[in-house]
Formats: sequence, structure tokens, C-alpha cells
Amino acid sequence: MLNRYENDVMRAVYCLCDGTDGCLISPLDIMSILPAGRRYSMQRVDDALNALKTDGYLDIISSERKGEKMYVISLKESGLAFKRQQRQRRQDLLYKIFLALIGAVATFVFGLILKAIFGG
Repeated sequence: MLNRYENDVMRAVYCLCDGTDGCLISPLDIMSILPAGRRYSMQRVDDALNALKTDGYLDIISSERKGEKMYVISLKESGLAFKRQQRQRRQDLLYKIFLALIGAVATFVFGLILKAIFGG
């Protein structure tokens, strides 16, 4: 399971690859898509990319173009399925919330019935 930073970086890479299985991007491209509320640095993005490589989401090669650091990224099978996994995780969370809500309502109604029967 990815932590918050890795998840944000993977979402940015997936967006920049735009449905293809690979892309050439700079760290600034990635940082421009990341949420503004969190503090990201080039080192933190690089660490997240290396963690994603280790976890099997992507292959990454660092290179330079006109003095600027560039990443050649190839999405692996897990990286290509990233959006589907995100959607599935969200559906699972909503299902759990729904079950908790149904359980709370059932408990409340059951309590009212018991109170009416025994409490008078």
C-alpha cells in the first residue's frame, strides 16, 4: 500500500503519461501537478519515484536534456492499473461506511423496540 506522498506522485505520473505506458517528464512537471497544501521537494519526489519503482509500479531512468533532469518512465502492470485500484479502494470504503450506517440505524431501531416492550 502506498503512503500519501507516493500516492500523490503516482497520480501525477499517471496523469502526465495520459493513458500511455510511458512518458518523458521532468521533476518540475510532476511537482506542478502535486497538491499545493503539502510540502514537496525534488528529493522527496525522487524518493517517492524510487519507492514506486521498488514496489513494481514503474521503471524509471534518469537522464538530462539541455541541463535539466528528466525521467523516462515506463508504467508496469501495477502502474497501469493504478486508477482502477483507486476506484476499487474508494468503493470499498463507501461500502464499509454504508454497512456501519445500516448497523447504527438497526441498533437504534432495535433499542427503541426493546424500550417500547420493556420500558413502557
